[in-house]
Amino acid sequence: MNRPERKSFSRREFLRAAAVGTGAGLVGLESLTTTACRTGVSRKAIPVGVQLYSVREAAARDLPTVLEAIGKMGYKGVEFAGYYGWDRKPKELRQLLDGNGLKCCGTHTDLETVTGDNLKATAELHAILGNSFLIVPSLEAKDAQGWLDLAKRFNEIAAKAKALGMRVGYHAHAGDFRKLGDTTSWEIFFDNTSPDVIMQNDIGNCMIGGGDPVAILKKYPGRSASVHLKEFGGPEAAVIGQGVVPWAEVFKVCETTGGTAWYVVEHEVGDDPMGNIKGCLEGLRKMGRGLA
Repeated sequence: MNRPERKSFSRREFLRAAAVGTGAGLVGLESLTTTACRTGVSRKAIPVGVQLYSVREAAARDLPTVLEAIGKMGYKGVEFAGYYGWDRKPKELRQLLDGNGLKCCGTHTDLETVTGDNLKATAELHAILGNSFLIVPSLEAKDAQGWLDLAKRFNEIAAKAKALGMRVGYHAHAGDFRKLGDTTSWEIFFDNTSPDVIMQNDIGNCMIGGGDPVAILKKYPGRSASVHLKEFGGPEAAVIGQGVVPWAEVFKVCETTGGTAWYVVEHEVGDDPMGNIKGCLEGLRKMGRGLA
């Protein structure tokens, strides 16, 4: 059963409730080893992180215990959607991540946290955490011109962020892949943003919206620095590997021309959030990912 589309405001409300002070961002590109595939094409070995929105209730209760459990599962990083007050003590949070063998592979942070004077404060927080990618989780515009205006705004933000050692990006929702005239808002936005603006495609959301995630990844080579891995189809609350996502094709693009630095698992539904993210990692390992 396909999951219903998540409302665009829900994560923004969650961020405001969970994050105190500034937002957070994504870890920068790190050196990635490559392996030769059977065809002779060099493919990157991409680390796997998890979006903490997947286990938001547990993280709100006891973030240290959740991070410990995630590290023991074998994840290499976590992407935040609010810091539960830990942004007020970023050095301690960095120590907590380090102690569990985790990197900060991202945070979804509201547009206002990377706008104007807030950008500098956000960048300073991320520098402590070792992050350089700042991902805005959702955007809204009434029409094509609105998306062009947002693209221009992101180009301006990206230029300022680059001077601070940061990059900004945008995360996909299902509505981004529905037709707006003869194209989609996703394509209007990324056709008109610079390569410094990260494309964080969410594979499941893309398919929910009727998009072709493989075609989108191919259309924008080098732009997919972070990719959300989410299943589509299959049983209710399906974990990765139980649905109909063409994972082999997704991996091929990400590991060759996609420019992908992180795979980030996101699983938002079901009665066993911790079990679900563990199941997603196990599914990836069956496909040869997340082993190292």
